[in-house]
Amino acid sequence: MSLEKFVNQAVSSWMNQEGPNSDIVLSSRVRLARNFKQFNFPTLFSNEEAREIISKVETVLQSKSFPENNMELLRMEDLQTLQKKVLVEKHLISPNLADESSHGAVILTSEEDVSIMINEEDHIRIQCLFPGLQLKEALEKASKIDDLMEEHIDYAFSEKLGYLTSCPTNVGTGMRASVMVHLPGLVLTQQMNRVIPAISQLGLVVRGIYGEGSEALGNIFQISNQITLGKTEIDIVEDLMSVVQQIIAQERSAREALIKTSNIQLEDKVFRSFGVLANSRIIESKEAAQCLSDLRLGIDMGYIKNVSKNILNELMILTQPGFLQQYAGGPLRPHERDIRRATLIRERLKLEEVNNG
Repeated sequence: MSLEKFVNQAVSSWMNQEGPNSDIVLSSRVRLARNFKQFNFPTLFSNEEAREIISKVETVLQSKSFPENNMELLRMEDLQTLQKKVLVEKHLISPNLADESSHGAVILTSEEDVSIMINEEDHIRIQCLFPGLQLKEALEKASKIDDLMEEHIDYAFSEKLGYLTSCPTNVGTGMRASVMVHLPGLVLTQQMNRVIPAISQLGLVVRGIYGEGSEALGNIFQISNQITLGKTEIDIVEDLMSVVQQIIAQERSAREALIKTSNIQLEDKVFRSFGVLANSRIIESKEAAQCLSDLRLGIDMGYIKNVSKNILNELMILTQPGFLQQYAGGPLRPHERDIRRATLIRERLKLEEVNNG
């Protein structure tokens, strides 16, 4: 493996797989926050402690008891700004690790379904990603990695509170479970303003595509738990799955309602967006995201044939600023990015036509 593979390939291997309810749920993620008992938390630790933590985690993952042998460690100090930005756009590291942690690192599997961030807000953050609605599978994999690491690491743990973390909102299980959902039906039928407050009342939070503080581009939302204390990991996952299954049902009902009441208008919207993507010479990121959402909806509803549904996952990453500039080989001004974004989308759609024609 090499750094080039992680930053030059837009789609992670796990993204090409089909998952349950993948017409609406793009991905499931479980993240576990853990800290060493003997070191200060990242808010207070020294540079020497930070380096020792990276070394200890790397040693654990190289031990014979650890089954994953296809992992590679990338140190943030060795990466260029654009390379880190691409890893954020692929959801492999957090913006916080990219921007603020000069002594951070990440360990990635070749499939990019496992990401272990080191010295972010906590010493260790184990992240597992699965396609579709597979929260229980993601939890099982993350827990196995966590158990193996705990055989070698003395975690900061309280019998009363559970796992101790830098942020009090993560104390307890230290777990954040989330799903990425595509909800154009609920947006078009103007139901999201009702759905979001209802979700919040259940102890969950709705965020944009890159988590806290980010925008819901292309009708893509991230739904995750807020409560980590007083519940078990499986309780949190089951509660989230129950809510997501209701949202899936509501999204499908909204799409059916659109077909019944506005079929020709919806079909027109889909094909207009397809035309914009296939022919534009300049396109901004927000417009591209919206048109890609319409295209994916058209594929899911059978309006558009011979185009892969994975195109939304792929082009949502390919058209992000960091990846565009990495692809170009250097920094681009906003206008230049808009031109290159349009070119890349046209070329990708032409390739799709050739492959499926």
